Amino acid sequence: MTARVLVVDDILSNVKLLEAKLSAEYFDVVTASDGETALKRLETDLPDIVLLDVMMPGMDGFEVCRRIKANIKTAHIPVVMVTALDQSSDRVAGLEAGADDFLTKPVDDTALFARVRSLVRLKMMTDELRMREETGQSMGLVSAGVTLVEPDPSGRILIVEDRPETVAWFHAGLESNNELSDVSDFEEAIVLARSGDFDLIMISLGIKAFDGLRLCSHLRSLPEVRNVPILVLVNEGETRKLAQALDMGVNDYLMRPVDQNELLARVRTQLRRKHYADQLRRNVQLSLEMAITDQLTGLHNRRYMARHLDTLMGIASSAKPISFLIIDIDYFKNVNDTHGHDAGDEVLREFANRISANVRGIDLACRFGGEEFVVVMPDTDTAFAYSVAERLRQSIETTPFPLSRPPGEIRITVSIGIANSTGGDDTADNLLHRADQALYRAKREGRNRVISEAA
Repeated sequence: MTARVLVVDDILSNVKLLEAKLSAEYFDVVTASDGETALKRLETDLPDIVLLDVMMPGMDGFEVCRRIKANIKTAHIPVVMVTALDQSSDRVAGLEAGADDFLTKPVDDTALFARVRSLVRLKMMTDELRMREETGQSMGLVSAGVTLVEPDPSGRILIVEDRPETVAWFHAGLESNNELSDVSDFEEAIVLARSGDFDLIMISLGIKAFDGLRLCSHLRSLPEVRNVPILVLVNEGETRKLAQALDMGVNDYLMRPVDQNELLARVRTQLRRKHYADQLRRNVQLSLEMAITDQLTGLHNRRYMARHLDTLMGIASSAKPISFLIIDIDYFKNVNDTHGHDAGDEVLREFANRISANVRGIDLACRFGGEEFVVVMPDTDTAFAYSVAERLRQSIETTPFPLSRPPGEIRITVSIGIANSTGGDDTADNLLHRADQALYRAKREGRNRVISEAA
């Protein structure tokens, strides 16, 4: 995996050393010698990750990190602080400033490369979601506003640990703001993780009953858990085990003995990123749904119907025919002219509800455009489709449509045209055309009726 790395340090020899090491691992390296230059490079060079020194003249690394995370355009870029400071309070200060990790010099190369690759991998996944969400925004399907800024996130946390005193310590430190579950068995951990809708899983790699790395690997292979961040606990000096964990997709780690403030800071960071990614996924899903859904009625739109019908026609045969209904509200223009367009919208929404209530689960009801609706009925002959259409027509005719303003209700009727696939070389366009001709015949013969057009 390659990526662009921004190295920020005021000591040239440190910059050159990191640049040489990263370049040897095929990373693209850009550099900056102070905070102001680093912030400008973020705008112009668009790095995938920032390696940031803390002790710099002018603007220190903590302030640079805070500014990176406060900018909506750069907040998603991972920041790793690389510094000679080795106190727990320094690590906590960096994490609270928004840093994703805090490495103390001299940095072990294996740990550094593993951490860089891990964070870049996670960023690339986030970038894909951000790009799809931005597409939805540009199309007007979703609104902007998803950010990483969540001061005190909370969530459901699963702790996998066999030391009772450690479990109790975690509960004491995290339970006030989170919902915690704990387990020490491999199979039970998998069952809970798959069914528990957790926001974070914490796994001790020193657990005695089984291999903690194997559990991490197994969880990363499960679709239900793939997007849940994993934070592992490792003993100090277990660099190789940590590198393996990061390579298999673990998100973060804590070194024993664990400082409570660092625990809280790392947990908050992972929960914040999880909530951010979840919101991005929801927006992407929403934009997909809105792209194929009619906004007013909630039914699928014409674009989706066309694709769906093409697929069905490709597998249809004379033994399993497709029936196609076109439904038109009679004299709908009079509804809008007499009662207003908002009343017309109420009628269309109620009309869509009645169609949905009168068709089967396998049938596809869509708004075709204006006051026209269609129903695609797979594995359905003309006689059955006619009975469904007639039931719908009677439901519309006999039951008034409620309005939220005077006169309080309105009566309408519908005309319905039906066509049935003939198999062989029949096409979706031909089927639609025959149903359309049947609809026009229903209108010519006085409306409020169902007509089935022979092929």
